[in-house]
Amino acid sequence: MINADELDLTEKLVFVNRVAKTVSGGRRMGFTALMVVGDGNGHVGFGHAKAKEVPEAIRKATEIARRSMIHVPRKNGSTLFYEVIGRQDASRVMLKPASEGTGVIAGSSVRAVMDAAGIHDVLTKCLGSRNPLNLIRATFNGLKAMETPTQIKARRGKTE
Repeated sequence: MINADELDLTEKLVFVNRVAKTVSGGRRMGFTALMVVGDGNGHVGFGHAKAKEVPEAIRKATEIARRSMIHVPRKNGSTLFYEVIGRQDASRVMLKPASEGTGVIAGSSVRAVMDAAGIHDVLTKCLGSRNPLNLIRATFNGLKAMETPTQIKARRGKTE
């Protein structure tokens, strides 16, 4: 785990949703918030939380995101090493490395993750469901599966 207290983190609000719970007296309104935090240097996390008020939901989601940070291996500090597809429920996200200067070609949910992680050149495509929470989870599943070439060599028992 990464200690989020030591890092200078950027926070991005991806999605706020109003939800309702039906009780005998009517509907009780609440809010959900989806946050992405990252240091722009390969560390990124996301959080999803519910509360009665929007600021409280955002605060809770930010705390969860800080606790769930992962490290993303980057090639030359700006792109991915290879193409990967992340899956979550009916959502799939294809993440493809791009040449320098391409920029982040992504939808809003995936773009928030890439910007927070410090990935500047990447091509993405969302396949299947466009649910923001599942898209972010699919993106994280793809990024977690990413390995550096040295890790792959070590796993295969190769020295060269």
